[in-house]
Amino acid sequence: QTQLVESGGGLVQPGGSLRLSCAVPTLSLHYYLIAWFRRAPEKEREGVSGFSTSDGSAYYTDSVKGRFTISRDKNMVYLQMTSLKLEDTGVYYCAAKVLRVGVFDPASIFSASTYSDWGQGTQVTVSS
Repeated sequence: QTQLVESGGGLVQPGGSLRLSCAVPTLSLHYYLIAWFRRAPEKEREGVSGFSTSDGSAYYTDSVKGRFTISRDKNMVYLQMTSLKLEDTGVYYCAAKVLRVGVFDPASIFSASTYSDWGQGTQVTVSS
């Protein structure tokens, strides 16, 4: 099991930016599928962005396209969030799945059941 640690949440005004970080200690040792999910107050958990280390492909839910960018540097995965909106408020979770042969189904990226490892979450609050 991979222990994930998120950081970088906070309070920001609408239109502002935040960068979330997820430490994945074994990221360089395996192919991984990494995703960011969020749970807004009184809403279901939703997938926000995903990234495959096997081919470098990145995925975004429609509501964040053009505003959020997922990236990787060594054993860290980042979610750069810009032009934040009130509806981006929520607890953001990093999730990981080892890809044994680097193959994955893109349709499963935003399904929580795909992932075996989760971080503790970091709160993002967008408020004026």
